[in-house]
Amino acid sequence: MTKADIVKEVAKSTGIEAKTVSAVVEGFMEAVKDSLAKDNNVYLRGFGTFAVQTRAQKTARNITRNTTVIIPEHKVPTFKPCPDFKNQVK
Repeated sequence: MTKADIVKEVAKSTGIEAKTVSAVVEGFMEAVKDSLAKDNNVYLRGFGTFAVQTRAQKTARNITRNTTVIIPEHKVPTFKPCPDFKNQVK
């Protein structure tokens, strides 16, 4: 399902025009990205949690050049669905 599909589905089920729904979806995604960029988690009760996790520094291998590469500590966005969401997908 794409963002356009989500907009169409929400517009159809709510009766709100697609242009307005699209603006709301874009605003939601920007709010989540801005919050995660500031190291703040986003909790959506009944859906899940968007969080920022820190990955530790590690040593990796470049097989083609037969060298080691150090990957520095970095942050990655993650999503953890709530138990109801997990059960519905199962």
